[in-house]
Amino acid sequence: MHVTLQDVAQFAGVSAKTVSRVVNNQGEISPATRERVQAAIDQLGYQPNYLARSLVSQRSHTLAVIASGLQYFGPSHILTGIEQQACVQDYSLLFNLIPSPDEAPSRHLLDMLVARRVEGILWAVPEIGGNRDWIGPETLDHLPPIVFISMARRDDLAIISVDNAMGAQRAVEHLIQTGRRRIGLLNGPMLWWEARERDAGVRRALRQAGLSLESQGLAEGDWSAASGKRGMEAILARAPALDAVFVANDQMALGAYASLLRAGRRIPDDVAVVGFDNTAESSCYLPPLTTIEQRLAEVGQLAVKVLLGEALSGPDGEDEGQPPGMTLLPALIVRESTTGRKAGTQN
Repeated sequence: MHVTLQDVAQFAGVSAKTVSRVVNNQGEISPATRERVQAAIDQLGYQPNYLARSLVSQRSHTLAVIASGLQYFGPSHILTGIEQQACVQDYSLLFNLIPSPDEAPSRHLLDMLVARRVEGILWAVPEIGGNRDWIGPETLDHLPPIVFISMARRDDLAIISVDNAMGAQRAVEHLIQTGRRRIGLLNGPMLWWEARERDAGVRRALRQAGLSLESQGLAEGDWSAASGKRGMEAILARAPALDAVFVANDQMALGAYASLLRAGRRIPDDVAVVGFDNTAESSCYLPPLTTIEQRLAEVGQLAVKVLLGEALSGPDGEDEGQPPGMTLLPALIVRESTTGRKAGTQN
């Protein structure tokens, strides 16, 4: 039998309003009364009726998450942060997976979000090609508030992202500081916003040092280890004199390791390697991989906070005039694949 709030109130000898305050952590309740109500809740096995609460308050306490590409490191870890923060905020998540991330969302999906009365939308689909072309006032005005994750900055949108260009720039600056001058780039698919940003960061670092990308030292993969292996083979065939390579994610760096090993190139003696992501496995590569840490779980957590109006407010809840959204700075994790010795983290 379903235990009601009134059952708990009668059992504890208090009013239903008092039980409601304890359950929702609201109002001033004496420690003794709170303890008595909590003991009744535990003994009776009371569970709040969220559907009834939604009907009374006219709020769903639900956030929609639109995602794609969960086979990739970035999107999956961002979702972890979203789930963690939504749980802290006592919000449920309505999860929708888009099978073709390079396409615009269907009208049916957008109408469904409105019909479900979600209180906000977290758009966690990677920016690929023209899959953001649907964004405009005529569409957004009919939707709940939206926070977009990992896309080019726009002043009219709330966006949470990592500074991919700065991360790549720091990686290449580190290679230059270790004496490398003939540097190649093994990038992800250029239809992805992250890949274009990392390309820009690499070229900026080289340009500022008076260098250019190693002749023919450029290849494009699909973020997988297999594509990293193929890409590194192609780079070595075209640019055999290169002494370093920036690889746009750790999975492709694993494939690059295999190609370098097969070609008889020692890491880092002959070719230094920097990855991107700081996956859990990267510290176990042989040698351990120098890489860029993105703080992706924090990206997801911040997206929820911004959506709920917390991260952009001052101590008194007033908007301090900050631009919508935030850009997080990545960190360089230095390991033996560039130095030949153990090092540490550089912010």
